[in-house]
Amino acid sequence: MFKKILIANRGEIALRIIRSAREMGIQTVAVFSDADRESMPVKVADEAYYIGKSSANESYLVAEKLIEVAKKSGAEAIHPGYGFLSENASFSELCKKEGIVFIGPDANAIRTMGDKITARKTMMKSGVNVVPGYQDADSSDEKILIEARKIGFPVMVKASAGGGGKGMRLVHEEKDLLNAVKMAKGEAKSAFGNDTVYLEKYINSPHHIEFQILADKHGNVIHINERECSVQRRHQKVIEETPSPLMTAELRQIMGNQAVLAAKSVNYSGAGTIEFLVDDNLNFYFLEMNTRLQVEHPITEMTSGIDLVKEQIRIAYGEKLTIAQKDVKQTGHSIECRIYAEDPDNNFMPSPGKILNIKEPSGIGIRVDGYVYSGFTIPMNYDPMIAKLIVAGKDRNDAVERMRRALLEYRILGLKHNIPYLYRIFKHQKFIEGKYDTRFIEMYSEDLKIPKTQNSEKLDATAIAIYLDYFNRAKNNTVTNEFKQNSNWKKFN
Repeated sequence: MFKKILIANRGEIALRIIRSAREMGIQTVAVFSDADRESMPVKVADEAYYIGKSSANESYLVAEKLIEVAKKSGAEAIHPGYGFLSENASFSELCKKEGIVFIGPDANAIRTMGDKITARKTMMKSGVNVVPGYQDADSSDEKILIEARKIGFPVMVKASAGGGGKGMRLVHEEKDLLNAVKMAKGEAKSAFGNDTVYLEKYINSPHHIEFQILADKHGNVIHINERECSVQRRHQKVIEETPSPLMTAELRQIMGNQAVLAAKSVNYSGAGTIEFLVDDNLNFYFLEMNTRLQVEHPITEMTSGIDLVKEQIRIAYGEKLTIAQKDVKQTGHSIECRIYAEDPDNNFMPSPGKILNIKEPSGIGIRVDGYVYSGFTIPMNYDPMIAKLIVAGKDRNDAVERMRRALLEYRILGLKHNIPYLYRIFKHQKFIEGKYDTRFIEMYSEDLKIPKTQNSEKLDATAIAIYLDYFNRAKNNTVTNEFKQNSNWKKFN
């Protein structure tokens, strides 16, 4: 097995990878920018190296710096986490060229599935259900109009290299199409350096359901069931759960088989996710493949007992899968909430800043994947996610009740966050019933606002006491950073 790996990422996912690697007896190397000098992964890793300024373009996205650190530290492999260079085919190729193992698929699979037009064509050839659309090279105004009429309105305009809702427009009427295409191209060019777009039929009442897959380098591929990811704001996921309230045993088997087929079609190896859109009549269509670990992977781990990070590392080392499809079991129900430093009542505006005090929930069936602590400043340079709150219960009702309790226990003082908003979602009748799709937040936006009887979010007595205690101790110089007192870990700068 690898003796040392480098984590080419930051935040909660870097800490998540460090923990699994340490359990495997593997030493870890963290990297950090100016903004992350005091972050938890830097303090917990066996080694940590400075790689540049706060801007990702000057640090986490500079492949040459990461390779340099890997060589300097003696790391045999690089785990990219998610985001940044995790789905960058050129980075995968560079690692191979430099004799460093990339913990993920090869460049060909990343390149094929990373371009949504190429991925659509590949899936169509492989017999995977694909949303009706148009993806050919001719993108003249006349051709776009002709194809949109064939598909039928409403249609989605999507960036070929897109993700996270960028370069995406929903068009209800023909008169708005060309302007939407222009706007999508401009946004895609700015975000991804590629302004290629394509058209897709808009699926009414869509459910966003994805299947986790694992594939080794010996041709073995399995799926580990589905995740329901339909609670989204601005096309970005907020809450995920497994199993999906929409799913049937028959549909799970059919979709799971197609997910495996999709992975095999590109000779995939590693952990990946096949994403589908499913309508109310249970018709399903391939949406895209994420050739990396997903943010929401913990709920699959909670119900399957499989550590996906450990599996990624073993696969990258060349080992065969130790579990067959017939051995995959799903126990209970798990839900994840993404905890963001943002203001949901102000169009989800990011709210970076210093955390004065944080108290995370605990107890049976609760897991928090985070990286912050009291006194840490959430930087403005990256995604504002603070942590992921994951619960597991014997069934969906049990998991929903446990999540409500956990959200009530979660205290973060010093900046705006979405915890009260998430709690309101878990009190909403449609969510409780499991009757929701990707339009949920949009449709029930008024229901999810702060009640009109509240002029502002009030702190309870416990929160106020914590707040005052913090400042009293700070005034008397008794607040210390416990992590700085630990000198057991070798640090490099």
